[in-house]
Amino acid sequence: MKLKVKITGPKVHDVGYRYFLMSNAIDLGLKGFHARNRMGEKDQQVIALVEGDEEAIADFRALAEARKPEHAEVSDVESDNYQGDIMRTGEYAQVCSALQLNKAIPLLLDIRNDLFEMKGDIKAVRKTTDETLCEIKAVRKTTDETLCEIKAVRKTTDETLCEIKAVRKTTDETLCEIKAVRKTTDETLCEIKGMREDVQPGYALQADVRAMKGRLGMQ
Repeated sequence: MKLKVKITGPKVHDVGYRYFLMSNAIDLGLKGFHARNRMGEKDQQVIALVEGDEEAIADFRALAEARKPEHAEVSDVESDNYQGDIMRTGEYAQVCSALQLNKAIPLLLDIRNDLFEMKGDIKAVRKTTDETLCEIKAVRKTTDETLCEIKAVRKTTDETLCEIKAVRKTTDETLCEIKAVRKTTDETLCEIKGMREDVQPGYALQADVRAMKGRLGMQ
C-alpha cells in the first residue's frame, strides 16, 4: 500500500519536518519513503510518500495528523492513495545524510576559518602578554633600583644624623666648659674686687702722711 501525505502551514520548512517523518517511517518499518519541500499558493508544504503494509500506513497517517516537530506551524494535513514509484527508505536516509553533510560543509568551513582567526588572535594576545610581562619586569627592575637608592639615601641620612648628634654633644660639652670658665672668671673678678677694697685704705693713709710731711716741711 502506498500513501501520499501533504502537510501545509505557515512554518513547515526548516524545522526538521522531513527528518521527523523519516524517523517515524523507519520506526514503523515502512519499506518506501520520500519527502520534499514545496511552496503552495500561500503557505509552505511538505509532501511525503510512503509504502508499506496497510497497518503501518494507517499508523503513519495517524501520526502525521496528530504530531509535528516542536517549531512547526501546521494548518492542514491531507492524505491520498498513491500509485507511483517510491524510493527505498534506506536510500532516502542516505540522501538525507548527503543533504545534511552538504549543508554542514559551509558551516564547518566557517568554523575552520573562525578557528584560524582565533589562532591569530591568540598569537596577538600572547605577543601582547609577553610585551606586558617585559614591561612589568622592567618596572620591577626600576623599582628595585629605586629601593636600593632609597636605602642608600637612608643610610647616608642616618650617618649624617649620627654626625649631627656627635657635633651637638661636642657643642654641649664646649658650652659646659665655657660656663665653667665664666664661673671661674666671675669668681676671680670677685677676688680682685675684694683685694682692691683691702688695698684702698692703705692708699688713703699714704696720702695723709704725704700731706702732713708737706705741712711740716719734711720731704
